[in-house]
Parts: sequence; C-alpha cells; structure tokens
Amino acid sequence: MFNGHIGMARNFMEENIIMVRKLVVGALASLAMMLSTAAFAQAQFGTATEAKAMLEKAVAAVKADKSKALAMFNNGEGGFKDRDLQPFCFNISDGKIVATTVPNLLGTDIRTLKDKNGKEFGKEGYQGQ
Repeated sequence: MFNGHIGMARNFMEENIIMVRKLVVGALASLAMMLSTAAFAQAQFGTATEAKAMLEKAVAAVKADKSKALAMFNNGEGGFKDRDLQPFCFNISDGKIVATTVPNLLGTDIRTLKDKNGKEFGKEGYQGQ
C-alpha cells in the first residue's frame, strides 16, 4: 500500500512537471510571436520582458496551487491577462486545452489550432513539450 502512494505521488509530480513544460512552450511561442511584431503598435502588445515575467509568475502559481492557477489563467485574473499576453495549458495525454482566456477554446485539441494563414502552430506547440 505504501508503494502505491509513492507511485501516485510520483505520477502527480510528473504530470505537474509536464504541465509546467507545456506552459513554458506556450509562453515561448507567445514570446516569439511578440518579438516578430514588436515594432507594430507597441502599446497594444506586451514586451518580451513582460512575457518572461508572466511565465515565471505562471510557473510559480502552478507549483503553489495548480487548480487555483488554472482558474486564474481561465479568468485572466491575478495579472494573467495583459494585452496579448496570457498563459494557456493543455493535457499532454490528449492535447485538450484546460486553461485559456478564450473560453470557446477550452477542451479543444491544441494540435488542431491553425493561424490565419493555415499554419498548424498547435501541432508545433504540442510536439515541443
């Protein structure tokens, strides 16, 4: 019975590490998009420094209380929605988005997401885990 608890704790820790990894990938993708458009309407978009700060804050929030962090991400609360900057998370097992400030994307398989030009950025994000 004791070994079962250790296994469950190990699985929980591995899932949290994977979620943090996904969060990092999502934030880095947002950062890359920001950098490519930095000169355009700077006041409308967050900076690379701001994106990195939000990423660090998001990782700390997930480590402290995963459920509370996901709720804050979904609601854009606690400073987790700033212009074009916001974290999002998805399950590694099925690719389903579990945290985003865009409610109609909740439950969507990230691997199906495409940009306005048809580029499958969701597959890249999922594979970058």
